[in-house]
Amino acid sequence: MAAITKPRGYAIGRVSAKTGVNVETIRYYERIGIMPKPDRTRGGNRVYDSDLLKRLHFIRRCRGLGFSIGEIRTLLAMVDRRDLSCNEVHRMTVGHLSAVRQKIADLNQLAGVLDDMASVCSRGNVPECPIIDALFESGGHGEGTGGDVANPQLDNPAARP
Repeated sequence: MAAITKPRGYAIGRVSAKTGVNVETIRYYERIGIMPKPDRTRGGNRVYDSDLLKRLHFIRRCRGLGFSIGEIRTLLAMVDRRDLSCNEVHRMTVGHLSAVRQKIADLNQLAGVLDDMASVCSRGNVPECPIIDALFESGGHGEGTGGDVANPQLDNPAARP
């Protein structure tokens, strides 16, 4: 009887445990092409080597920093072609940082609007609620734009109770 040998590499569940990336997400990354398709055992199971594990760590780190799939694809393409330019990576990183800073500014503005809305609420057991009223106001920003909500009490600090 022939001996059964353990294939070199890691099964997808082990890769998931080592990287913290969900098994379905790993498969998704393979489908969209940012993770190469790994070798398979005779039984059809995926087998990941250390290079693929390293690549998955890279992708996870990029995603954790908020890089888009497209940005990660571009970075990996440079790595794969071995024409990596630190200047190009720096340009991408600075662009991404600018977008992150803009999101932070937008979130701070959103927090201010929510804070204003909450500050005019009496928290009473009455049917009138200035928060609900403010949410129903269009404010001239158009539907679904996520713009500030207009409310005379919120827009004019002097009108606040």
